[in-house]
Amino acid sequence: MKASTQVVRAGRADAAHNIVNPPIYRASTVLFENYAQIFEIRQSKERRLYYGRNGTPTTWCLADAIAELEGGAGCALFPSGLAAIATSILAFVRPGDSILVADSVYGATRIFCDSHLPKIQVKTIYYPPAVANIENYFDDTTRLIFVESPGSQTFEMQDLPAIAKAARARGIKILADNTWASPVFFRPLDFGADVSIQAATKYVVGHSDALAGSVAASKDAWPAIEAAARHLGQCIGPDEAYLAQRGLRTLAVRLSRHQESAMAVARWLEKHPLVTRVLYPPLESSPGHEIWVRDFAGASGLFSIVLDEKYKARIALLYDSLKLFGIGASWGGYESLIYPADPVRTAEPWPARGSVVRLHIGLENPRDLIDDLENALSLMRA
Repeated sequence: MKASTQVVRAGRADAAHNIVNPPIYRASTVLFENYAQIFEIRQSKERRLYYGRNGTPTTWCLADAIAELEGGAGCALFPSGLAAIATSILAFVRPGDSILVADSVYGATRIFCDSHLPKIQVKTIYYPPAVANIENYFDDTTRLIFVESPGSQTFEMQDLPAIAKAARARGIKILADNTWASPVFFRPLDFGADVSIQAATKYVVGHSDALAGSVAASKDAWPAIEAAARHLGQCIGPDEAYLAQRGLRTLAVRLSRHQESAMAVARWLEKHPLVTRVLYPPLESSPGHEIWVRDFAGASGLFSIVLDEKYKARIALLYDSLKLFGIGASWGGYESLIYPADPVRTAEPWPARGSVVRLHIGLENPRDLIDDLENALSLMRA
């Protein structure tokens, strides 16, 4: 089935009791009928109600749906995208290991790698996102590669099939942050990744009112992910799971509109005299465009622009003059947002000197958004 059909139907079978929109099961304690049933359920290999943290029909329906969309053997749910990222890394590393992380990675991922992993004697090495020969960074301690394509804030593409081919020859795991595209537009497991991670807070929830994370894994990687989530007590609340599941059903329709409007706004910005670069993989001028065309089925509404550096002192005018773009750190909802990007680089310097501005194009009319941007940029120029 096509992704637009899957998002409507997936995860609505056994656990949902054939209810179209599965209800919220709020539960911590589950009562047993007798003494023997405790041990029967503990030893059962089937999914059974045991304790709220182990799941309810509400969470099982969402996990099943995302696992199907991602093409995974299973899916674990988390209270946030960062919780999903951190647990996925911890599932595979041990003291003395090193991991490779794309230099364009999400800022919170970098903070976790730099602040927490050294405490358990795991080293993080950052590599240029457009690296041609990832194997040059391998050594005997390399345990996993963390890929984010396109990269956070600066949207560089990575050649996941090439990275996966080199990694598989050495038994190195590939973890991919798939939040930008979602499995509607890209399925990392089909391109060689072992694990696909989403901050479901963004496009899956889609309405800026709940936090959630998901991790789908291949058959070989799933036992480690499932065990790490269980051992670390990771779970999602029933209300958040319900909102994520409800948002999931319209994901394909919303993403199509986000993409259509983002392309219109991005192409307009490409021609604006104050904008030196538009960082959006669907544009022919954006680095890595050929990889996006080859591997992706579409694009979301998130991209960045680089402004002419001579207007850097006036950047506050842009943010404060916009009427339709809220200033917000998240994205993926129906609303348009603007937020300052501050690219941090370890492997190589970020080349642009002008201000980097991240835009999320929501579901408003794109002409209205362009008029809003035109007014704000004109005030900067004047």
